[in-house]
Amino acid sequence: MKRILLATAALAMFAGASVADEDEPFEMQIDARQGIMDYRAIQMGVLGPMVKGEVEYNAEAAQKAADALLAASTIDTSMLWPQGSDSDAVASSGALPALWAEGSDAGAKGQAMVDAATALQAAAGGGLDALKAAFGPVGGACGDCHKAYRKPNG
Repeated sequence: MKRILLATAALAMFAGASVADEDEPFEMQIDARQGIMDYRAIQMGVLGPMVKGEVEYNAEAAQKAADALLAASTIDTSMLWPQGSDSDAVASSGALPALWAEGSDAGAKGQAMVDAATALQAAAGGGLDALKAAFGPVGGACGDCHKAYRKPNG
């Protein structure tokens, strides 16, 4: 619960600010979107070891992580991806210019993540086999977007 409150406070702080430093015009948006991705990774880090059998399946922990992952996946982050905030323009960004290119399917990939996270949320507390079945598509949705729109090792 403490992690959720801290993440929510951080996100509110980033979302509430409307003007970035002129020398670093996109840093606030990049920090916020990277924070959301980090928060998603924390939830995957709870679930992944259960799926791999590295830790014992815990229905309550799995459900909490899946709930949080879905919540983080449904945040409207559109204001955090301004054109020009790619890795070619801003060193701290891992985003590739292709994200903003005409014909980009980033929105569809984002929706695929929401769909996969929704299925994971429904399955997570229902047993290890259900968690395993729903976990793969979430990882696939993450990977599909990162392969297309994220700088390698970014």
